[in-house]
Amino acid sequence: TTLLSLLSLLVAIDGFRPVFKPAGPRALTRSVPRMAPTADGMPTEEETGVAKQKIKKLVEENKVMLFMKGNRMFPQCGFSNTAVQVLGALGVEYETFDILEDAFVRQEVKTFSNWPTIPQLYVDGEFLGGCDIMVEMFESGELKEAIEEAKA
Repeated sequence: TTLLSLLSLLVAIDGFRPVFKPAGPRALTRSVPRMAPTADGMPTEEETGVAKQKIKKLVEENKVMLFMKGNRMFPQCGFSNTAVQVLGALGVEYETFDILEDAFVRQEVKTFSNWPTIPQLYVDGEFLGGCDIMVEMFESGELKEAIEEAKA
């Protein structure tokens, strides 16, 4: 009621009227680089090289690196969510990269690992696998061992 009284007072004094501009359809879209900037539909060698270097740097600089859709706070697919839950259950520190934010990395990470799906987990620079393999390794205890070895 206090807010309503304040608003009524503003209208009476100034003729204040809040302006509502609905968000257009573009407000909900991401600005992701197009994947096919060349006439033949393929990324340029330079774009592929930049993406490859970015992936290599992330994998080398982080003991546990997860390429996923979304981020650990807001996974954008069930498989990525499962991967986050597995790593969370282990209580390990890890970094994530949202492949939805960079179309070139999204494509190149599949070539880099020779694995067609996302998420992808790297431990100590080595590709371990996707969601299903992470779950299997978690259940057997192998994932915890691999991460502990990497941290040692």
